[in-house]
Amino acid sequence: MHLPFWLTTALLFPVLLYQGKRARRITPRLPEAGGSPFGQYGEGTPARRVLVVGESTAAGVGVETHDQGLASQLARQVHEHTGQTIAWHTFGINGIRLGALVGELETAELPAADVVLLSMGVNDTTGFTPRYRFRRQLRELRQLLAPRYPGPLLLLSVPPMHLFTALPSPLRYVMGWRARQLDNLYVRLARRNPGDFVHLHYPVITDPDLLASDGYHPGGRGYQYIAGALAGTVISEQLFSGENRAN
Repeated sequence: MHLPFWLTTALLFPVLLYQGKRARRITPRLPEAGGSPFGQYGEGTPARRVLVVGESTAAGVGVETHDQGLASQLARQVHEHTGQTIAWHTFGINGIRLGALVGELETAELPAADVVLLSMGVNDTTGFTPRYRFRRQLRELRQLLAPRYPGPLLLLSVPPMHLFTALPSPLRYVMGWRARQLDNLYVRLARRNPGDFVHLHYPVITDPDLLASDGYHPGGRGYQYIAGALAGTVISEQLFSGENRAN
């Protein structure tokens, strides 16, 4: 089924290898965000709690502090829409792949949460993680989190890497092709196992002013934009209903 992709990759391999090495060399490597990885919007005991886990977007790459990042901005948007006090926490590691993240989460001290969002896929795309392995690791992650987080795991779709202008062509288009393959895997898992997974579409960022200085990661306004696009879906899917609240 994916033979055209692998044939194309094989034919272009020398070019892709050169472009990949050059992109890593010339692209600024931004640090993870600093500051507290948790907080809340509103007063008193939180009515709902948001946890984001994953790679660079969960680690807040592109902004200076975590309160400018995805988890914080999503909690703020939900707070503004609902009037509820919303707590947030983020756990991310820049450059990590899904299998390594599962290993990290086995020993991580994570807080209680009502909604857990996974932001992954870019590093598994660039690392060509086999789809069967990526699928297995997603199920392992779901099993690992299920005892504490009974609600479905929200899968933020793999970013549309064919639009990452910081990457040269044809590398950009091959990476975009692979990213869509992994994202289609998300879609199928969510369709077949709606109690375990929910797919959330990653909003396309076309405005360069929403990107960080590396032209690759979201900046502060970019995280606001993504959170604003996700908040309505999260609320409309009733993912903040009391039935999904963790004990």
